[in-house]
Amino acid sequence: MAHKKKYVRESKVTMTELVLPNDTNTLHNLMGGRLMHWMDIASAICAQKHSNRIVVTASVDNISFQKPISLGDVVTLQAQITRAFNSSMEIFVKVKSEDVPGGTSEVTHSAFFTFVAVDQGGRPIDVPEVVPETEEEKELFAGALRRRQLRLVLAKRMKPADANELKALFFDNDHE
Repeated sequence: MAHKKKYVRESKVTMTELVLPNDTNTLHNLMGGRLMHWMDIASAICAQKHSNRIVVTASVDNISFQKPISLGDVVTLQAQITRAFNSSMEIFVKVKSEDVPGGTSEVTHSAFFTFVAVDQGGRPIDVPEVVPETEEEKELFAGALRRRQLRLVLAKRMKPADANELKALFFDNDHE
């Protein structure tokens, strides 16, 4: 069954949280696990909105915790779909931390989440194609195939020799 195409803007999600004492470690910074939880929720909602299906988290790319988020900060998570592949969807999540009284904010984290849309029996089901419109959306869309191939190679679900998009980054096609 062919699904219609959907624009990135149709499933964008913005989620805002306040860092409360129960969210922090002994240094009064947001716990990494709580941040990952919030990122998973925002990206899952985005994937659900795109697919109109139940979704399950398949993978999460690297999340580096180099910038702490402090107690009392406002955390804004923005999730958008980058590309869809049959039943899977790559979602980009950007995290911004804001010290409202101090008047400062910065992007602190980002990651790519992969979700699979499933039917009521838990079996993968096709999702609509993604139509990027802005330059940022087009760049994320273009890179999604390389990121997908890298994930599949690392998970041993694809042979490195078959990862054509990745090979193109490292090898001059005239010398193969």
